[in-house]
Amino acid sequence: MTDAYERMMRANQANWDARTTVHLASRFYGVEEEPDPSRWFAPWEWDDLGEVAGRDVLHLQCHLGTETIAFAQRGARTVGLDFSAASVTAATGIAARAGLDVTYVRANVYDAVQALGGRRFDVVYTGKGALCYLPDLDRWAGIVVELLRPGGHLYLVEFHPLLNSLGPKPTPGAGPELLLRHDYLGGNGPVHRDATHTYTDGPAVEGATDSYEWMHGLDEVVNALIEAGLDIRRLRESPELPWPRWPHMTRAASGWWRLPAPRIPLLYGLLARRS
Repeated sequence: MTDAYERMMRANQANWDARTTVHLASRFYGVEEEPDPSRWFAPWEWDDLGEVAGRDVLHLQCHLGTETIAFAQRGARTVGLDFSAASVTAATGIAARAGLDVTYVRANVYDAVQALGGRRFDVVYTGKGALCYLPDLDRWAGIVVELLRPGGHLYLVEFHPLLNSLGPKPTPGAGPELLLRHDYLGGNGPVHRDATHTYTDGPAVEGATDSYEWMHGLDEVVNALIEAGLDIRRLRESPELPWPRWPHMTRAASGWWRLPAPRIPLLYGLLARRS
């Protein structure tokens, strides 16, 4: 990774440290309420994952651990990893208050193998706003392979590249029209943001407001995993999100939110296996 990308990732780390205070205070995450991690999962995720009780599960780029604790609730031996010290501290407290046994480790995802002492897992779970903070997917895919036991699975549930190309959130006063603001495909370098507010409600971010995101097309993701030696077992595209990103979204029978017709993919789920 280049020195420039190292600098950008350090900026992202500082930004997520600063975001943590905002997210802890937000209604979006609602961490002061009774934890309900199930609201962040589509039903088809558990169909794809199968039984996790008694399995070793690693959640990469876990932030506050609002999804991580779902695996512990289902009986998995669960580890969460994130590069933000503030996030790891907050996640540890959230799991403790819920009475759940989750181990959290602070490390950059590219350093995960060393940070976890070479431990291997049955399931590596990641996504929902994770890959856009990684400049090198080939390196990421190789690390995922090292983290998996033979026969283990990666489960990636990520915002669709089409959604990312529409921008991070609606601009104030915007109408219902969806406008392409960024590339669908990667390769043109990072998108720089300098924002005092995040995708949640809550107070303004103080201090480190700079962040960088990399666009990754679906082909880039799939090919990185194939080249790393993983077998793609399932790919889903979903028109639903766990929160109403646009005001004119309506609640679906699943409890998640969708746009009026015509439908477009907003999320995808990818299951891959290490042979």
